Amino acid sequence: MKISFIGTYPPRECGIGTFTKNLFDSVTRSASSKNNNQGFVIAIDDHDQQYDYPPEVKLSIRQEQQTDYLEAANLINLSGADVCVLQHEFGIYGGQNGIYILPLLHKLKIPLIVTLHTVLKNPSYNQKAVLTEICKIASSVVVMSQTAVDMLVDEYQVPKVKIAKIAHGVPDLQFDQIQVKKEFKLTKRKVLLTFGFIGRNKGIETVLKALPNVVAQHPDVVYIVLGKTHPNVIRHSGEEYRVFLTGLVKKLGIEKHVVFLNEFIGQSELFQYLSAADIYITPYTSEAQITSGTLSYAIGAGAAVISTPYWHAAELLSENRGRLFPFQDSAALGEILLELLDHPGQMNELRKNAYDYGRKITWPRIGTEYVELAEAVVEAQPDPTDVQEPIFDPLTLPPFLLDHIQRLTDDTGIIQHAKYGIPNLKEGYCLDDNARALLMVLMTYKRTKHPLALKLSPTYLSYINYMQNADGAFRNFLSFNRNFLDEVGSEDSFGRAIWSLGYLLGNAPNDAYYQTGREIFFDAVPNFTKLKSIRSIANTMVGICHYLKSNPNDEAITQILRQLSERLMTDYEINCQDNWRWFEQLLAYDNAFLPLALLHAAEFLDDERIYEIGMESMNFLTDITFANGYLSIIGNENWYKLDNEQSKFGQQPLDALAMVLMFHQAFRLTKNTDYITKLYTSFMWFLGENDLRISLYDFETKGCCDGLESYGVNRNQGAESTLAYLISHLSVLEAFEEVSKLELQPA
Repeated sequence: MKISFIGTYPPRECGIGTFTKNLFDSVTRSASSKNNNQGFVIAIDDHDQQYDYPPEVKLSIRQEQQTDYLEAANLINLSGADVCVLQHEFGIYGGQNGIYILPLLHKLKIPLIVTLHTVLKNPSYNQKAVLTEICKIASSVVVMSQTAVDMLVDEYQVPKVKIAKIAHGVPDLQFDQIQVKKEFKLTKRKVLLTFGFIGRNKGIETVLKALPNVVAQHPDVVYIVLGKTHPNVIRHSGEEYRVFLTGLVKKLGIEKHVVFLNEFIGQSELFQYLSAADIYITPYTSEAQITSGTLSYAIGAGAAVISTPYWHAAELLSENRGRLFPFQDSAALGEILLELLDHPGQMNELRKNAYDYGRKITWPRIGTEYVELAEAVVEAQPDPTDVQEPIFDPLTLPPFLLDHIQRLTDDTGIIQHAKYGIPNLKEGYCLDDNARALLMVLMTYKRTKHPLALKLSPTYLSYINYMQNADGAFRNFLSFNRNFLDEVGSEDSFGRAIWSLGYLLGNAPNDAYYQTGREIFFDAVPNFTKLKSIRSIANTMVGICHYLKSNPNDEAITQILRQLSERLMTDYEINCQDNWRWFEQLLAYDNAFLPLALLHAAEFLDDERIYEIGMESMNFLTDITFANGYLSIIGNENWYKLDNEQSKFGQQPLDALAMVLMFHQAFRLTKNTDYITKLYTSFMWFLGENDLRISLYDFETKGCCDGLESYGVNRNQGAESTLAYLISHLSVLEAFEEVSKLELQPA
């Protein structure tokens, strides 16, 4: 079996790196496998640091370089590896909460086993989203304690059958305590030890405060603190914590009884220190530690362990393998220390119990468990030829809910922005969003007769009416206290208003709404042919086409549609080249609306060229944005210019909506179900089929996040993004019904 490993790796000084090295060695040397095991490592670099890796490291990933992750996925897929084993810890992968690892995992063509070194009980939204997605992708999820198993099932809804509990391995090293004490010149001392990276959460001050009473009765006690300050702590706080500890030692007058060794040492030397220790202490300050490699090592070395009752310690030290004391309780710690120092028999019993258990979790044994798990995962992997293509099933989608829209809407209109899921009243209202909101609730009421949709409709319609000027144009922005913030809005906002009004005229829920919408629409008509922005023209054309569906004999409006279509086609013909089938010299925002407008116009205008340009430009846009098999939207950081690279971030929900609508209209024209597949793929951008492989739809608030940025998801959930999601969702449901009707028609 050939296994690829992903994680940090020596010589990088990192606990996860040490784990990955030990796991690699134990798996590739395991004697239990039916075949010889081979492996290689993909190592994660740290903040532009470069390391001189050993030969088994075939590639290193720069933590914040997204392209490196995709290169690693390609290497693994072409390597002949049978399975990939990932070490996961928040902080070692790039992007917001390590989100950059997700595209790599999604590109893997082999099964994945992930070892979780941290499982958070109260994760942030993004932490939970990232970890949940990793667990979905993984064929098996390895944790090191029963507490972690329970948390994954209860908090993250991971199926229990997918979870494997495998203990943290320990080196199979043994040293004689008398001999190593002699080597370290500690023969006459009672040695207390804490090791690992140093930081505030380690609680070392708790031990220091307990020492004065202990050394008063046992003056031969020495407390060794072995370990460097954690690199992340160094970056943010320098050596502030170590300086605090040394100051506390002086204040307590225990300088002769405390030794700080600011080193990151190898395993052999570490186990010598553990063997020399009479008592090992982990005084961590919080229960929220699901795995502790240092604690496992201490048990493996047969040390007498005293610890605070964090999750891993409470489990590992049961059955009299150690002693527990309350968090930050120096007095309780001191009492236990004195008890064990006064009664060596009790201490030796703890040491024996720890040693006996440690024999069961040596790395050769743990490596064998990983090999057996990997073999089972590979054997259970379905034959690729048996895997069915995903079926377009609306039952797999989240429920269609208006919760967040209701939250954003007051008696004036819909608030345009939000702080996370909370309306940001400081930003007020805009015509764009109220127009889209009107469109969405009309679509909702048409499909479901939802009473809330009907109730909200006049709010958005009255906003549009209020913002219309005497000449038929519209203002855009209104403050929360209802002051106009502009004299004339953008042409884009004009076009979106006409889009929604046109839909209203074709799908009015009652006559009052129809008559109001008709007045606003026709007051705006004189401005249609004055438009200069091609996106405003496109939105207006779509609105006109919705109107014409119920008023097909309106020759005057049909003629305006023809004029606007000519405008779009002229721009296309000016900019079109052999390798650039587009309306401009760049792809910017709301791109799919341009082909969409022509595909709508093709329904009403007897002009083959309109249809041809609509299809050509749609196919060009599809080739660019579907290059990886999923929708990769043109980002607004630099857009995408002819002969330049595509801008990856920030990707906006508005563009995903336009793609959904474009493919929906293409299907209506052609009845080609390939466009339904593309429509569904575009919609799944909202639900995680995107460059970061993370859902923008918030299952808690029922809103949609504002976009994909280079660091991760923009968690604000404004009206534009949520409306884009909801309109897309409605379009998917409509398309499903249309496909079903098509399939029921006789051949």
